[in-house]
Amino acid sequence: MDVLSIPTSLTIIAFCVILAVAAFVFKVIVFNKGKYHPVAGTIIDHLLNFNRLHDYMTEMASKYNTYRILNLFQSEVYTSDPVNIEYILKTNFPNYGKGWHHYSRLNDLLGDGIFTVDGDKWKNQRKISSYEFSTKNLRDFSSAVFRISAVKLAHKVSEAVTSNQATDIQDLFTKSTLETVFKILLGVDLDTTTEEGILFSNAFDEASAVTLYRYVDVFWKVKRFLNIGSEANMKKCIKVVDEFVYKIIRNKTEQMSKSRDDSRVMKKSDILSRFLEMNKTDPKYLKDIILSFIIAGKDTTASTLSWFFYMMCKHPLLQEKIADEVRKATGINQNSSIDELANSITDDALDKMQYLHASLTETLRLYPAIPVDSKVCLSDDTFPDGFKVRKGDAVAYQPWAMGRMTSLWGDDAEDFRPERWIDENCCFRQESPFKFTAFQGGPRICLGKEFAYRQMKIFSAVLLGTFRFKLSDEERRVTYRTMLTLHIDGGLHLHASYRLRHHNPPARNNMPA
Repeated sequence: MDVLSIPTSLTIIAFCVILAVAAFVFKVIVFNKGKYHPVAGTIIDHLLNFNRLHDYMTEMASKYNTYRILNLFQSEVYTSDPVNIEYILKTNFPNYGKGWHHYSRLNDLLGDGIFTVDGDKWKNQRKISSYEFSTKNLRDFSSAVFRISAVKLAHKVSEAVTSNQATDIQDLFTKSTLETVFKILLGVDLDTTTEEGILFSNAFDEASAVTLYRYVDVFWKVKRFLNIGSEANMKKCIKVVDEFVYKIIRNKTEQMSKSRDDSRVMKKSDILSRFLEMNKTDPKYLKDIILSFIIAGKDTTASTLSWFFYMMCKHPLLQEKIADEVRKATGINQNSSIDELANSITDDALDKMQYLHASLTETLRLYPAIPVDSKVCLSDDTFPDGFKVRKGDAVAYQPWAMGRMTSLWGDDAEDFRPERWIDENCCFRQESPFKFTAFQGGPRICLGKEFAYRQMKIFSAVLLGTFRFKLSDEERRVTYRTMLTLHIDGGLHLHASYRLRHHNPPARNNMPA
């Protein structure tokens, strides 16, 4: 696939030279007048560093709190200053939206969903979605789905233990969270082991990767027009994704039109049924909202859980500490079953898992599900630090880079230390959403934040309460794949062994702890 390749044609090389010269002249003539602050490079630097993009951005952020990258038709401003971020996300929120820059790149995959639009379209979807996410019915329904999914996932790990096989935990999380989000959003059971489920999941992931590549590929529109390369693949993936979701919407609509009684029952559960009950029946409107929620609920949670279990393997003492916290919070013993453990994870038990909550948050600090997030400046403005931005500039903040900044987190910024989130009363301590930006802040703060924490805590509690985990290959370098969300490149292969005696197989089949 050419999405991750580095262009080498003479045409592109010539373009790079022209852009580099133009950028230099532009920098000397305009930016060095003291009005616009540092120019750290051009979009070509992002392209050449695409496979390590977030590390490259971290290097730039260590030199400049706020800096500019020049693109062909616009410049991109990156900041890691919490004061600037609060200004963008909250204080002057109306001036920083998605704009055409983002809409044109995201629209093919996410349509007019909540992550691509501004103005009235955004307000309407945000209002409806905010209400639905706040209902007790949906909260209870989702918690039940999380527990069922966690048990199913634990049984898959158990099969790997019995056969003495390593398992790709990221793959399991990705499939499980997709099945979970389908149940909660659409009210249907998605089997990711079927051909149809595999096709949808693969197409969605591929489309996500190509979508991000558009931000550094200056020729993506040409490739889309000619239907070649990554854009030809994108078109095929979008077709698979859209047909799959439209089919579900059509079936759900037909079900609800046939039986009013059934529709009233469904209203208490999945979000699609709720939208249909409100006469939101336009298939494209529903499809766009659903795909936005899928990318928010599937990829972000799966990637965070994967990085969390990577951290658990790198810090086995912390893994044991969390397992002990789970046992104390739920009251389970060594002879409890997986189902008994899952059923004991009540809201009260989850509230007692403060160290688990802190560890998941520390994972998000170092491995944010959305490593960079950007808006567009809608009119000329000046940041609180004096940095001037112009209408049309792309404006981004950098959760990945910020999590590694000693100026924000101290000399141990790159260390995994959940204790930084625990106060003197052993309770979780919040940080400013403009310093810890994993869930954004201001009017666009993540609607699913509490749902994400609840799902991650239930999954983690069931798995760590039942198994011990270690890396199958301690020497393998674990890094990310540059996508919209922070996936582990090549997956995360772990060995598990039983923790609960009730599940221990005969001694000869036991794996070393």
